Amino acid sequence: MASISSLGIGSGLDLNGLLDQLRSAEREKLAPLTAQKSQEQAKISAYGRLQSGLDKFQDAVAALNDPALFEGLSAKVQGDGLSATAGAEASPGRYEVSVNRTATAGTLATTAATSRDEELFASAASLTLEFGATYDADGNFDETAPALSSLNIDIAAGSSLEDVRDAINANEEAGVDASIVNDGSGYRLALSSRETGAKASVVGLSFDSGPLSEDTATLRPGNDAELGINGITVTSPTNTVEGAIQGVTLELDPSSTGETLSLEVSRDTDGLKKAVEKMVSSYNELQSTIGRMTAYGGEDNTSGELIGDRTVRNIESDMTRDLTSSVAGGEVSLMSQLGVSLNEKGRLELDEDKLDEIVAANPEQLADFFAGADEAGGLAGRMDATLGRFLGEDGLIASAIEGSESQVESLDRRYVRMEQSVDRTVERYRAQFGQLDAMIANMNQTSSYLSQQFASLDAQLGRG
Repeated sequence: MASISSLGIGSGLDLNGLLDQLRSAEREKLAPLTAQKSQEQAKISAYGRLQSGLDKFQDAVAALNDPALFEGLSAKVQGDGLSATAGAEASPGRYEVSVNRTATAGTLATTAATSRDEELFASAASLTLEFGATYDADGNFDETAPALSSLNIDIAAGSSLEDVRDAINANEEAGVDASIVNDGSGYRLALSSRETGAKASVVGLSFDSGPLSEDTATLRPGNDAELGINGITVTSPTNTVEGAIQGVTLELDPSSTGETLSLEVSRDTDGLKKAVEKMVSSYNELQSTIGRMTAYGGEDNTSGELIGDRTVRNIESDMTRDLTSSVAGGEVSLMSQLGVSLNEKGRLELDEDKLDEIVAANPEQLADFFAGADEAGGLAGRMDATLGRFLGEDGLIASAIEGSESQVESLDRRYVRMEQSVDRTVERYRAQFGQLDAMIANMNQTSSYLSQQFASLDAQLGRG
């Protein structure tokens, strides 16, 4: 039988087209596996979004399980130029804060040089910096008072103004930052104390040789902040005043100088209310996410990735049970008593007036209900333990993701095996079509030969 190098040559039939149709038909067997894999991958992505929603809800729950939340204080200032924060050691109280002066840093400059980069010191020199501003009883700077401390900095031979600046800035103990200022007629070395306050203020500079010296007219000594708290004078080397009021940190701004401001340290009811509101909003966001994942049909008739999923059902069931079960040990035992309740759509609703009333009148009830006597005692502790079972390394979400990933791997293996089977089937068709093509070609050749022979025989009989 003759060999056919290309299908259809011998028979004249479109065997290649037929083979392509058969290949497409065989590959349709792969479509269900591809669809199943896409579904599992969509589920993995959905579990990830569900995990994110649960993480956010757990953070909100954990905040309510912290007893410090219910004991926290806030500091509120009436007026501008002063801010305050209250720490754990603060106590409630009202204060009148008058800002007489804010803390400043000392500044000083040298006499002018004609160039910033030309040599000023032919030989090595020493720069002495003096620190510590002294003020008299009237608050005036005492120019005659000795400095409180000093520091020597070596200046190398051949140094320019820029070199002196760099030597100062490279010295971590210098206590000043140096820069170069052009005053229009020459270049000056300008120093500013790195810290505010009288003690840290630069008050003098001198070189043991060279053309530069202190320009006393440029000295601006640093000063401590001074404020009155309920009539008591308080000083601070910085504008961050700590310890003047126990547990309270004050931040002064220069704009507050001469102002008298009211400060109130009280229980942080706003923070407590916001924590409850965050729990409600994060839970409702989680439910919206779950709703989209488990929706049936829709505008495009596409159901959610986790419709009918057992893991989701278990999570919803456990959370609903925890939120609606009573909490023992306090006057408040149900969330609805605080103004938080589940509606018919499975969302939390917040009665702000009711919550405001309890927060203002008896925040201890909230502490007993949410935080309880220990980490697991209140509603938040109970919810946190439940969420931990969902989100742990061996939790429901991790197990569900692992199951879907295993399914994807199994589908990949089945796909490869089936694709190989399809290839083998197509090759078998190709071989059969090749045989058919060759057979028809031979038959056509035989038919043509016989036709010629019959025609020749007819011609011979006609002559006879």
